[in-house]
This record gives sequence, C-alpha cells and structure tokens, in this order.
Amino acid sequence: MYSVLRPEKLGNKSKFTNTIERVRDVRCTLQPLREVWMRVGLEKLESHKGIVVKVLLDSGATGLFIDTTFAKEKGFKMEKLKNPLLVKNVDGTVNVGGAITHQVECNIFFKGHMERARIDVCNLGKTEVILGMPWLAAHNPEID
Repeated sequence: MYSVLRPEKLGNKSKFTNTIERVRDVRCTLQPLREVWMRVGLEKLESHKGIVVKVLLDSGATGLFIDTTFAKEKGFKMEKLKNPLLVKNVDGTVNVGGAITHQVECNIFFKGHMERARIDVCNLGKTEVILGMPWLAAHNPEID
C-alpha cells in the first residue's frame, strides 16, 4: 500500500527544509492481504505512442505514481515540478529515490475510456505504475 500524506496531516512541518513545501509519503506494506493488478494503456502525449502496462490498484494510495526507471526507459516526457515533494517510506525513513521532482502527463486507457492524467514520478521498486484513490474514486472499477 502506498500513501501520500498532505503536510497538514503530518503535524510539525518545521522538520522539513524550506525548499520542500509539500510532503508526500510513499508507504509500502510488507505483506498486503491482497494485491489487485490490471492492465491499462498509457499513451505518450508527444508521440501518441502507447504501451500496455500492468498497474497496481491501491486504495491506500492517495495519488497516481509511475516508477522513475520505467518512465525513462519507456520515453515518457518528464515535467519538472516547481516544488519537490519529499518522499518517505512507511517506517518514516526517506525514500532511497529521493524527492518527487517530476510528473508525467499521459493518457490512460481502460475499457474504452480515456482520460488525461498527471502521474508523480518516484522510486517504486518492481512496481511500474500505481493507481490510487483519486483514480479508484473516479472510476469505481468492479474487482473480483
């Protein structure tokens, strides 16, 4: 389970540097009860070339995420954020990948539906893409 927390929910913001105005926690449970995976299409806006990717649906994630290495390897255009986002793990340690400094804008295709999305780029390890609560709330997919 990956989570993104808003700074106001983290309590004392003074422990963060002035260069980081917002904080996001990427949290991963060690043994999830059940992982839900599905395939979606991602289309690059510049070239209109698409790929099919296996994504993790995560009701504990409060954002959409794409792995840094995966985004680079697949040639997604990464847009630099005005303000970096600090990334923390579930145990409170700083993520080895560092702050979220970029986003990817792309089209997501699922069951005949297409939408444009901004996805935060960060270190997800072996997971390529995570669709969290914003996506789940908007689409309410049926899951067996």
